[in-house]
Amino acid sequence: MIKKLSIFAVAWLVAWNCSLVKEDRTSCSFTAPVNVNLSGFSVSQEDLHGTKATSTPESYSGVNAVTLAFYQGNTEVYKCTQLQDDATTYSTFGSFNLSLRMGSYTMVAVAYTTKNGSTFVLTRPTLAAYTGDHAYETFTCTQSVEIEDTAPVDVSATLDRIVTMLSVISTDGKTANATNVRMTFSAGGKSFNPTTGLATVNTGFINTVGISTDVGDPSTSSTAFFLLTDEQTLNVTIDVLDASSNVLFSKLVENVPFKRNRKTKLMGSIYSAVSSGSFLLDTDWIDPVENSF
Repeated sequence: MIKKLSIFAVAWLVAWNCSLVKEDRTSCSFTAPVNVNLSGFSVSQEDLHGTKATSTPESYSGVNAVTLAFYQGNTEVYKCTQLQDDATTYSTFGSFNLSLRMGSYTMVAVAYTTKNGSTFVLTRPTLAAYTGDHAYETFTCTQSVEIEDTAPVDVSATLDRIVTMLSVISTDGKTANATNVRMTFSAGGKSFNPTTGLATVNTGFINTVGISTDVGDPSTSSTAFFLLTDEQTLNVTIDVLDASSNVLFSKLVENVPFKRNRKTKLMGSIYSAVSSGSFLLDTDWIDPVENSF
């Protein structure tokens, strides 16, 4: 009998570094083949009819890696990472084939972006983190899986986006001496609990991103991160820096609302020599909201 399990979460694809447990599976004859198909990522962008959009691992450009792991308690029994840019790490991107002994397991699937300097690490079902300077769009799903006999088990999973995001959008043109935008958050973090999708720290962090816009053109600078609760209000400091990290413009925006799977936009003048310091607030990914402050 084939058992079918369904779960929800979203991800970034591709793989590297597959490793089965550090125990001798050949010593036990009671194992079952397990086929896991991460068939879609629930992008959760609602259209005018309130329906939820989904993307296949191959078609969604927001992530470039997916990690699948099975745990018994906090003991890692299986872990495999697929990297979309490395076809040697998978046969079909988002599909995994493995064997497990009879028992109870927690399955964790995470889709994400990995880049040099911002490595992603999955430690256990309740802890994962970006260890570098940045966090990126992240989808996850966690589910209990029972292996009762040697019959094949099919698991089909859809991952949900768990990050929030800030985009700072200038309404004026970039100046020649502006190099980076620094965003300082009073709370939230870059580590999260895959089981809950919530941040494991609430100490805040600083993220600095380069400005790729041409001189004279408006710019957009974005940061993804994790919230301690589904909705959270933070203070955000926006600094425009030159090549020597001197501050050209600074603005503290208080009481900025954030929500998981929602993008918050701060729009205002950040390059002009004379600026009113006024920003518009807009959010999307779910229900658009607009504020001024």
